[in-house]
Amino acid sequence: MIRVLVVDDHEVVRHGLRFVLEQEEGIEVVGECSSGERALAVIPALRPDVVLLDMVMPGMDGLGVLRRLRDTRGGDHDGGRPPARPAVIVLTSFLEDERVVEAVRLGALSYLPKTTAVDRVVEAVREAAHGGSVLEPGVAALLISRVRHGDRERPLDLLTPREREVLTALARGRSNAEISRALGMGRETVKTHVSSILAKLGLADRTQAAIFALQQGLVPLDEALDG
Repeated sequence: MIRVLVVDDHEVVRHGLRFVLEQEEGIEVVGECSSGERALAVIPALRPDVVLLDMVMPGMDGLGVLRRLRDTRGGDHDGGRPPARPAVIVLTSFLEDERVVEAVRLGALSYLPKTTAVDRVVEAVREAAHGGSVLEPGVAALLISRVRHGDRERPLDLLTPREREVLTALARGRSNAEISRALGMGRETVKTHVSSILAKLGLADRTQAAIFALQQGLVPLDEALDG
C-alpha cells in the first residue's frame, strides 16, 4: 500500500486529489495539510511514502518543505531511528525556470502542473513510491534548457540517487535487464529511470548518457562501456 500525504492550501484541491487517489488500488491517502509547517509536523508520525506538495503556499512554501526534508538528519523516532524521508511530487500552477530546477535539486522526483491529467498524477505517485520520476514535456524542456545553457557546473544535482545508480550502470555498458537484476527493480522501472535521466540532462540516447557519466567521473575510464 502506497501511503500518500496531500499538502495544498486550497481545500478543493486537497479533497479532489484525495478522491481521485482513493479510487486507486494500492494507494491510501493518510492525511491532508494546508501548510508546509503542518506537513513537516505530521510527516514523522504519518510516515507517508509519497507527498503531493503544492509549490506556492502562505508561510513555508514547497521549496521550504523540500529544504527541511533534505536537511533532516534523524532524530529520536522509534528508538532513535531517523524518520523515513518520503518521495515528493510537486504540483503547481507555475512553471518558473528557477523553481523547477531548485525543486529537482532539492529532491523532488516529479514536477507537475496542476493541469496534469488525473491518470498522469496517479502514475507519478506509483513511480515515486519506487524512486521513479514523471516529467511533463514542458518541465522536461525547462530542465534540458537549463542544463544546456546555464547549469553545466552541477548537472548531477538534477538526478536522484537512484538515477545516479542507473546512470553509472549505463556507463558500464549494462542492459536494462542487467540493471534490473543488479539494482532489484523491474525492467519498466529501469526504463522510466533512463527516460528521466535523458530528459533531465538533455541527452539523446544511452550512449550520450554513458559518455556524460564518464566525463563526470562516475565510472573510471577502464570500467566504462566494458560490457
